Amino acid sequence: MKMPPDGDFAPLDLHAGWIRAPGYPEGVEYKVLAGALDEIGKTGHRTTLTRFRPGALLDRVQVHDYVEEVIALDGELLWLNEDGSVRQRITRNHYVCRPAGVPHGPFRSERGYLSLQVCYYREKLPRQDVNRSPP
Repeated sequence: MKMPPDGDFAPLDLHAGWIRAPGYPEGVEYKVLAGALDEIGKTGHRTTLTRFRPGALLDRVQVHDYVEEVIALDGELLWLNEDGSVRQRITRNHYVCRPAGVPHGPFRSERGYLSLQVCYYREKLPRQDVNRSPP
């Protein structure tokens, strides 16, 4: 996404620019809004929108070596147990700051789901608790 040079707000095109990550199933897509995450050099940050189209299933557990913050914007995502039962229903305004190395998934969405994700390596950007007032 091309950002305005002066830092003003810009409309998001929610129809174009979605990418299916290599190895991910059909219907699970992301759109980079800002930044770049270098998973080889373990540096940088990336802000993305992530969506699951209705019926999409990510049928495996994931583990990342970076911190992942997620806020659910719309729809519903089901976090599944090994037997396929629902561990947690993730809906609008749910938030997580997942440390590196924490397993999560599998996930399924029956109605569709949209989230904002910020990923970064901890040594580069320290975490600040969402419920703590700024200094």
